[in-house]
Amino acid sequence: SSQGLLYGFEMLYALAGWRVPLVLVNVSRGLSAPITLEPDHNDVLAARDSGFLQLHCETCQEVLDSILMAYRLAEDERVLLPIIVNLDGFYLSFTREPVEVPDVELVKTFLPHYRPKHAFFRASKPMAQGVAVLGGSYYSYFKYQMHLASRKALEVYTEVCADFEATFGRMYGIIEGYLLEDAELVLVMTNSFSTLGKAAVSAARKRGIKAGLVRIRLLRPFPDAMIKDALKTRKAVAVIDQNISIGKGGVLHAEVASCLCTVHQGPLVLSFIGGLGGKNISPEEFAFIFDTMREAVDTGKVLPTPYLLYTEKEWDEMRRVKEIAEKG
Repeated sequence: SSQGLLYGFEMLYALAGWRVPLVLVNVSRGLSAPITLEPDHNDVLAARDSGFLQLHCETCQEVLDSILMAYRLAEDERVLLPIIVNLDGFYLSFTREPVEVPDVELVKTFLPHYRPKHAFFRASKPMAQGVAVLGGSYYSYFKYQMHLASRKALEVYTEVCADFEATFGRMYGIIEGYLLEDAELVLVMTNSFSTLGKAAVSAARKRGIKAGLVRIRLLRPFPDAMIKDALKTRKAVAVIDQNISIGKGGVLHAEVASCLCTVHQGPLVLSFIGGLGGKNISPEEFAFIFDTMREAVDTGKVLPTPYLLYTEKEWDEMRRVKEIAEKG
């Protein structure tokens, strides 16, 4: 979590390079400084290039189920990469909600005993891990093999989801669509704040807006083709990033925009930064997002920099705090 995850970064890259099917559960929390105890996703997104796959969860039930699916996916011989299962701090880690704990025998059926073939410690069969390679050609080979295995995980994960549904009766996908069928204005989100987004979409529908939402569940490998297919016919897309890449903007926005850049007359893609340090995204702010999307569709203009979701009340509070600080 937060700085704690950063402390382990050296080993994240090593574990991925060893092709060890480890599952790491990260409780996202904003990075210092300033210090915060509430969530955003800069910690976990900083690990997106490490070789770890990433599953991002909306609910506590999804966290439990994702851990089971993560082991199944990581241990598949076509993948053999570690996985981060990510949940939001406080919003999920410090709140209570009903969770159905699956039957142990069903879990054993879904997740049989793992017998490693390539990475283990056994006196009768010594082996080396993490050795040095002299020459860029060897290094390039191993790194690209990791990339190919990560891309293969898209196919394998679909199989895992189907088997999980058949075993436990709960369905998950690589992405989730909410009221997408005829949607013209679509939000793109991840993690627990997607619940707020779904409520906002329902409210927008009552206002006569053809709104929808795409929640990205599997963030690494990035499901480019699925996202492109889900968004290519929309009028506008608003990517709400609960992170900020300092000097660039939202991480998710850049990745979604890259999927759509080759679409002829594709949707306008807007960037919003919200939820940093656990800051709530209010119904009024979601209404502002939809109004901004409608204006963009009417004018064909998109602001080149991201919008920061910040209310007048929050600005007033910040001004008061600054005045107090300046008085010493």
